[in-house]
Amino acid sequence: MKAPITVSVTGAAGQIGYALLTRIASGSMFGPDQPVNLRLIEIEPAMGALEGTVMEMDDCAFPLLNEIVPTCDLNEGFRGADWALLVGSVPRKAGMERADLLGINGKIFTGQGQAIAGNAASGVRTLVVGNPCNTNCLIAMNNANGIPNEQFFAMTRLDENRAKSQLAAKAGVHNSAVTNLCIWGNHSATQYPDFTNAKIDGKLVTEVISDRAWLEGEFISTVQQRGAAIIKARGQSSAASAANGVVDTIRSLTTPTPEGDWTSVAVCSDGSYGIPEGLIASMPIRSDGQNWSIVQGVELDDFSRTKLDASVAELSEEREAVKDLIPS
Repeated sequence: MKAPITVSVTGAAGQIGYALLTRIASGSMFGPDQPVNLRLIEIEPAMGALEGTVMEMDDCAFPLLNEIVPTCDLNEGFRGADWALLVGSVPRKAGMERADLLGINGKIFTGQGQAIAGNAASGVRTLVVGNPCNTNCLIAMNNANGIPNEQFFAMTRLDENRAKSQLAAKAGVHNSAVTNLCIWGNHSATQYPDFTNAKIDGKLVTEVISDRAWLEGEFISTVQQRGAAIIKARGQSSAASAANGVVDTIRSLTTPTPEGDWTSVAVCSDGSYGIPEGLIASMPIRSDGQNWSIVQGVELDDFSRTKLDASVAELSEEREAVKDLIPS
């Protein structure tokens, strides 16, 4: 049996956290032979609910769950973490502008970035899920002094999965037939699910689905607005599918990417594809199981370029809105 790895999860008593913890402890995330220590972080008012979650985790008697520590102290919560999954954030409420949400959550992720730098393992990798996740990741990364930028990620895998599902349904195939689907830019209503480079059973999507109007219109808007549609339908935001996106992201970063394929995750831009350096933007990524790299040479037609530029502009605006939270 391998030595346990330590996984810290914020917002652990929330809906996504509740759906995620069993996936981690059962081996879905890191494999069936990898024991885990869970450090579960919540705010003080939610510690009672977290206690109940811990009781349920105990009752599952997971063979791979070595230790579980519930806490509302960030230093304790991130101590020795190999992975930090930043799930918790303040949700957007009626009448709240995006700038308001950025300001409120920005302060939260400032403290979390500092706590990760001060307490986690030197090789800690951080995945931000709490929205607006790209800019929350930007804030945490810039406040985690000494932790390399390439160890920070923001989740767009849920969007990729949504896009694959929509394309598969339109083409009448299983979602596993869809490959090379990249989400470009921000995890927001400006994100661009790139159908121009995606493939179905090895053929370009545009060769399989001839309805270009649907691809440029309904397909993109459905993916962009899927979260809002789920809230309208069930009265609550995505939880199981978001937790599944976290699992898929970690698996894709820690196992080799299938030959010729890529996956979506937001990373710190090095200037590729004209995305300003330092922005946390979603791009096509490949991993060898240990290290990841941005896939180069993906062609963007004029339509795709316009969509990406709009999302990058939004990311730049968000960075400007939180500049006071980013150390110079």
